[in-house]
Amino acid sequence: MGVAVESTRFHVLAVDDSFIDRKLIERLLKTSSYHVTVVDSGNKALEFLGLVGDHDDDDETDSEIAPSNHHQEVDVNLIITDYSMPGMSGYDLLRKIKESKSLKDIPVVIMSSENVPSRINRCLEEGAEEFFLKPVQLSDVRKLRPHLIKEKSTRN
Repeated sequence: MGVAVESTRFHVLAVDDSFIDRKLIERLLKTSSYHVTVVDSGNKALEFLGLVGDHDDDDETDSEIAPSNHHQEVDVNLIITDYSMPGMSGYDLLRKIKESKSLKDIPVVIMSSENVPSRINRCLEEGAEEFFLKPVQLSDVRKLRPHLIKEKSTRN
């Protein structure tokens, strides 16, 4: 029980198509001592998590993504994603993560600049931990901690 939980060990994947919003959430997370990876689309998030780009036509230089002979272990403790993005919405990304055997336990938080109760409820019913209204505040980022710790302790 004497293991000190160091917040810098927590890795948060932030997904937002807006450059300014990405910079804001990245700064807030880094201020709270999280390790942050930022991507600008749902597809890039899935690629980073190892869900896509396996053996499809690899015309593009995907040298960073190693061939998945073994199960790729991406140590992400939480995903925070914008709701409204071109291509794949945050809701679609949430569903893909919750449907994936290897990723379904990663907590997902959705952010949106629109306060639409039906949208918020739909995301929470689909398994989102929280729904933040933009602009995201430091007080919102503090609400992430219990989800991270819960995730860390159940994953042994």
